[in-house]
Amino acid sequence: MYDFVVVGAGPPGSRFARRAAEEGYDVVAFEKGEVGEPLACSGHVSTDIWGYVPDEARDGLFQNRIFGARFHVGGPGSTPYRFYKREEISNVIDRVGLDRTLAECARDAGADVREGHTVTGIDERADRVVVEVSVAGGGTETVEARMVAGCDGPTSRVRREVGIDEPEELLHGVLAFDPEPDDRDYVDVHLTAPRFFAWRIPRGDAGVEYGLAAPPGEDVSARFERLTDAYGADTERFCSGAIPIGPPTSVTTDRVFLIGDAAAQTKPFTGGGILYGMTAADVAAATVDPADPGTLADYESGWRDELATEIRLGKLVRACYSLPEPVQHLGLRALSGEIGVHMDRPSSFFSREHLRRLFF
Repeated sequence: MYDFVVVGAGPPGSRFARRAAEEGYDVVAFEKGEVGEPLACSGHVSTDIWGYVPDEARDGLFQNRIFGARFHVGGPGSTPYRFYKREEISNVIDRVGLDRTLAECARDAGADVREGHTVTGIDERADRVVVEVSVAGGGTETVEARMVAGCDGPTSRVRREVGIDEPEELLHGVLAFDPEPDDRDYVDVHLTAPRFFAWRIPRGDAGVEYGLAAPPGEDVSARFERLTDAYGADTERFCSGAIPIGPPTSVTTDRVFLIGDAAAQTKPFTGGGILYGMTAADVAAATVDPADPGTLADYESGWRDELATEIRLGKLVRACYSLPEPVQHLGLRALSGEIGVHMDRPSSFFSREHLRRLFF
C-alpha cells in the first residue's frame, strides 16, 4: 500500500513525487515510456525554472537567454513590434533534459520512479485506489495506494477513468527544429493562427524551434508548413500534441487529484504549463494528507488561490489575438517598448513597474 501513486513523470508529476517523498510519504511514479520522450512541449520558460532544479544542473540545461519578443500581425516580413526588458526575461532550455533532471530529483528524495509502466485502469474505492499497470516487455501489476495523483498530460487517462470533466478546450500544437545555431535574444510571435499564434524561438547551439497552435480542424500542419517556408527553414524532429486550456470546475474526486496539463493548469495566452503545473504540485504536497481525503479540498482551493487570477487574466490576453488586424496594429504600437511584465503572470501588467514604463 503506497501513500501516493503518481501517474506521469513530467515536470508536475516528478515535482509532486519529490516533494511528497520529502514529506516522508511512500511514493511510486509511473511513466509509460522514457522520461522526457516523446518531446511535445516548448523549452521556452521564465527564469523562475531555476528554483526547481539543482544548481549543478543549470549549465547542462541552459541553451539561450531571451530579452524580449517581436510581435507580428503577419508573416516574417511584416512590421515587428518589440517588447523587451534590459535584463533577461526568460531562458530556453533542454526540455527533455529538464524532465530527466526533475525525475532524478524525485528519485533522490526517495520516490520510486518507474519508466515503461503504463497505467491501464483505476478503481477508486472507499479506503484506497487500485491501479492496474502494464509493464513494457510484457506483464501487468496491480498496485494499491491511498491516493492517486494524475499528472498524465492533456489527454489524461486518469481524468477519464474517474470521471473528472474535460478541459474547456484542447488546442492542436505542432513544433519542429532547424538545427542551424541561432543565439539571438528575441523570440518572434506571429498572430496568424486562428485564436492563437505561431512562434520562432532561437535556441543557441541547439538551433531554432518553430511552432504553431490553433483549435482542431484549422489545418495546423499546413499552416505550420507555410510558416517554416516563409522563414526558409529546414526543420526536423516534428512533434505534435494537445494543449489544454481552461481547467474544469473540479480537479479532484474522493481519492484522486489532477496536476498540470491533466488539470489544464496552463497559461491560456501561451499554452505553457511547466511552471503552473509545478506550482500546483507544491500546493498538493503541502496540503494533501493521503490518510485524509478531506484535505483534497485544501488542494483544490490552494492551487486556485495561486493560479486562478493569472489564468483568468491570461484568457483576456488571448482574446486580443482574435481582434481585427487594424486594432491589433494599434494596440501593439501603443504598448510596445520596454516592459515590466513577468511572462508567467499576466497580473504583472498592472504592476507599478510596468505601468511606470508604459506611461512615463
